[in-house]
Amino acid sequence: MTDSLAKGHGDTRSRILDVAEVLFMEQGFDGTSMRSITSHAGVNLAAVNYHFGSKEQLIQEVFHRRLTELNHIRLTRLRELQAEAGDLPIKPSRIVDAFFGTALRMASDVEGGGHTFMRLLGRTYTEPQSFVRKFLAEEYAECVEHFLAALYQALPEVDRNEILWRFHFMMGAMSYAIAGTDALQLVTGKFDDEDPSRLESRLMSFLLGGLRAPLADFGVAQ
Repeated sequence: MTDSLAKGHGDTRSRILDVAEVLFMEQGFDGTSMRSITSHAGVNLAAVNYHFGSKEQLIQEVFHRRLTELNHIRLTRLRELQAEAGDLPIKPSRIVDAFFGTALRMASDVEGGGHTFMRLLGRTYTEPQSFVRKFLAEEYAECVEHFLAALYQALPEVDRNEILWRFHFMMGAMSYAIAGTDALQLVTGKFDDEDPSRLESRLMSFLLGGLRAPLADFGVAQ
């Protein structure tokens, strides 16, 4: 992001959100000052206070504007799959694609800001703050409820608690992957290919493999 680009496009409110999104992704919530946001956005503090009231409310609105769209697309796709399936359960792979694939396609949108937002979202999962965690739980509640219900119907032979665990693991894998490869590179070294457009194919294969893996054996050790 360049200052000229941040200052030259969009209304004041959108410009503040765009700048805050990038800075929060790069520097974290605590590391990003309101002064930095106003400087990059070309506005004064009064403008931020007028539109958002506080830094905490600004953070919430950064998430709200894109999560609302993301979850709407997810639920729309799920309803389409349910209509196509009729009385039959939806294939688990299609449910996983509707939820996780939708997010990964947003993460590949470099020009439209989806890539930046999804990296911010991934970073937030790995560096959670209490008020952000509570806010995200509320934003996700309805969407996740519908997708879990679809998975329960699609996998009646699998214990619901096991489905919850696997969904949890899939969320973690996606979040870590979209947050960026910096942490992984500390252990594995530099990746030759970090093209965000290829992340979907790589991660979806991994997620579906995990969902289809044999169930754990919790038999009592002898």
